This record gives sequence, structure tokens and C-alpha cells, in this order.
Amino acid sequence: MSTSIISMQQMMLTIRPTGDFEAPSSTGYQLYSALLAVMHSSNPETSGRVHDSEMGAIAVSGLSGTFGRAAKRPMNKILYSKQTYQFHIGITDPAEIEIFQSLIQPLIIEGMDINLEAGSLRIEEVTSSTLTFEELMGEVSRHDGGAIELAFLSPACIQYGNSSVTEMFPHRVAVFNSLLSKWNHACPEELKMSVERDEFARHLAEKPDAKSYATHSVMVNTAHDSKRGHPRPIFKQGFTGRCAYTFMRDAPQDVQNTVVALAMFAEYSGVGSSVGRGCGWVRTKMGAEVREVRR
Repeated sequence: MSTSIISMQQMMLTIRPTGDFEAPSSTGYQLYSALLAVMHSSNPETSGRVHDSEMGAIAVSGLSGTFGRAAKRPMNKILYSKQTYQFHIGITDPAEIEIFQSLIQPLIIEGMDINLEAGSLRIEEVTSSTLTFEELMGEVSRHDGGAIELAFLSPACIQYGNSSVTEMFPHRVAVFNSLLSKWNHACPEELKMSVERDEFARHLAEKPDAKSYATHSVMVNTAHDSKRGHPRPIFKQGFTGRCAYTFMRDAPQDVQNTVVALAMFAEYSGVGSSVGRGCGWVRTKMGAEVREVRR
């Protein structure tokens, strides 16, 4: 039986503000809205599908760079036109080519700005890479069995089931079960994986880096407050920092392969909820890379 060819895409965009302006400390929500507007200008149907996706077809980080402190508004920060900033986009939707084209055409070819509420961002550079699920699975066999490190660069907001309880620690079960759900939603039917939560618990151990670990409350949306007559912010809680995951000696090979694949996939999908609104941005290191960093 032939395997469906489905690609994932990730882009790193370097931007420069067209002028100095203030933005919320959590920039992911405004970036997401602005990118949807860019997509809508070239492909309204694709924009609507991304907006309505329950699992998050597109993962957008917040802005990274050097910011100023807003003296009168402590929940805001200042973007400077003399500085450049970066943000990351991951796309796992099976129709990712349409999403990619509906972003690249207006931003790169037509030179369209990204318009936030208080100012605009101009694209200076875009780097991108594409990987199919089949290519990713081919890379899994190269893992040397060593530790896997996930660097949670923006707050990972993982809800437990359908409850209101949020994981505030990079627990192996919460992290990899979240990734497994995203994988099975996006991958070809024949590459879907079945791993019980207990298998992540029994065959993995986590070792967070205490110096980098932090917790956060980030704005991810707004809702109309009927009592006050204006929008109110919606916040989610999450964590950032680096965490190494190691296999137990008796970990079955299929579980190891699944964890390695999911860790690689995390760079495209993000971890947890609200990945389109700045949450869950991850960078992955494997085996020898982790040992080199932790010496």
C-alpha cells in the first residue's frame, strides 16, 4: 500500500517595525490575527479553514528580540524600528502548500506589511524548510538512544483532558500525549500511532533545567463582556524552559521510535493549545547535541 505524501513546513521570519510602537507582552495573538488577514487577502477559503481548525493547522510564535519597557502600561512592551525581530511559523495542515503560498505571495512577492493594532512590521528575510512525514520517520532510525531535549521557547499551555486544569510542568505524559494527538490529526492515515499514556509514563523520565524553567499567564484571545460592554482578555497558563527526556533501559523500541518522531514533529506543530496564538513554540535537540550542550 502506498503512503500519502504530506509535507510540513516551518518558516523563520525576520521583520523590522516601520516605526516605534507598543505591543502587548504576549504578541502571539496579534500576530496570528494579522497573518490571518494577510492570508485572507490572497486566499479567503484557506484563511477560514485555518481559523476554524480545532487542532491548530498553523503554529505561530511570539516575537523575539530586544524590547523596551512601556512605562505607563506594564503589560506592554515597545518595539523599535532600529531593531529587527524574529518569529516562527510551523504548518502541519495536509493542505500546507495553500497556506504557505497564501502567506508568501503577499508578504514576499507583493511586499505586504504585517499590521498589528498599533503599528506595522515589514519583512526583511524569510528562511523556510519542508519535511514530509515519511522523511521524518526515516530520520528516526538515526537517533543514538541518548537524551532528547525540548526547549519550550514560548509558554506551553497543556490542558488535562477536558478539564480546566493546566499542566505547569513539562511532564513527559502531558507533553508527548499532546504531541501524539497533533501527529495523528495531521499525518497520513497509515502513519498514525497508538501509544497509551501509561507507556510514556513508564518508559520516559524528565529532567527540567531549573535555571530556565518559568511559568506564565499569556493572553490568547478576547471575548465580549456583556456586563462591561467591551472585550475582555482571555488568558492561558503555561511554562517555558528546557527539559531533557531520557529512556528507561527496558523501553521498547517502538515506544522509543514514537517519542523521537514526536520530538522532531514538535518543531512544526508546537506543544499544547493556542499554538497559533504564540504558545508552545519548541526547539528540539537529540542525543549528541544534548550531551554537548550539557557538558
